[in-house]
Amino acid sequence: MASSKTVLAAIFTASLYLTATLAFPAHHEGAYPVGQSPKPDLSPDYYKATCPQADEIVVSVLKKAIAKEQRIAASLLRLLFHDCFVQGCDASVLLDDNDGVVSEKNAIPNKNSIRGFEVIDEIKAALEEACPHTVSCADTIALAARGSTVLSGGPYWEIPLGRKDSKTANMMLANKNLPPPNATLRRLVKFFQRQGLDKVDLVALSGSHTIGMARCVSFKQRLYNQHRDNKPDKTLEKLFYHTLASVCPRTGGDSSIRPLNFASPAKFDNTYYKLILEGRGLLNSDQVLWTGNDPEIADLVRSYAQNESLFFEHYVNSIIKMGNISPVTGYNGEIRKNCRVVNKNI
Repeated sequence: MASSKTVLAAIFTASLYLTATLAFPAHHEGAYPVGQSPKPDLSPDYYKATCPQADEIVVSVLKKAIAKEQRIAASLLRLLFHDCFVQGCDASVLLDDNDGVVSEKNAIPNKNSIRGFEVIDEIKAALEEACPHTVSCADTIALAARGSTVLSGGPYWEIPLGRKDSKTANMMLANKNLPPPNATLRRLVKFFQRQGLDKVDLVALSGSHTIGMARCVSFKQRLYNQHRDNKPDKTLEKLFYHTLASVCPRTGGDSSIRPLNFASPAKFDNTYYKLILEGRGLLNSDQVLWTGNDPEIADLVRSYAQNESLFFEHYVNSIIKMGNISPVTGYNGEIRKNCRVVNKNI
């Protein structure tokens, strides 16, 4: 029998999702921010006739998965980024090595890092049972990312749906297009510009790090050899530095994990930006938003730290924009039955 804590947690997450859904009513004319209208063939109502219960199915699986492991919410949100930044939002990130496919999972930014594939498998299986050969894996990732955000206390957004799944993966492009955790601000801006995303998108979408964890190997350079001089990053707040060094020694411990936002690691809020202002951003790619000598970006960090509603508004605009990157539509793709394998190999 479920414990009272589990029951209360389930009621709380269900209430969060319902509240957010009511706060952002169903799509209507003009519901998208200027410049963020869905691509042709994409619509929030795409499955209205063929699988109207799709989102309900996704959220049902998510609630159980998040109750079992809170961290999985951030992992599923991250999957959307790592999918869209490599040949568009086409579920290529889900493909395993197979006949003619070299998996993106083995790319340097992904290997032993991205996770949540089993939850996507479970969601996809439930969707296939209810609506066979209808909901794509690419849309499954998008719906899981939104559901994970909302169930963590973050904003709800209307998702343009109707993406098809790619028949290929591109490990080389994953190595080229995914920003590393030690990236400089200049490099981060270039990574995002490559995807048609601007500085506002960079700062807003970086706020995804308000939930989730990172391995010590992702930030160890900041602790011991930031500029190849065997010295720590001077922008690290001293107490925060000592806390990190105590769990991430100079040698070993690379797989130990720390929260990206230690103050509220399971809640999607604006605390991430407040910590950056204090010198307590975990990754170099987090902290340089404030210390990277770009007044426009620094102003956005300060604004989001002061105004959570503004952060949520910009975040929604930017994640819709990111979700519109080069979707596969029509006969150019397929609807995979198994998200790990193209249909011809089943």
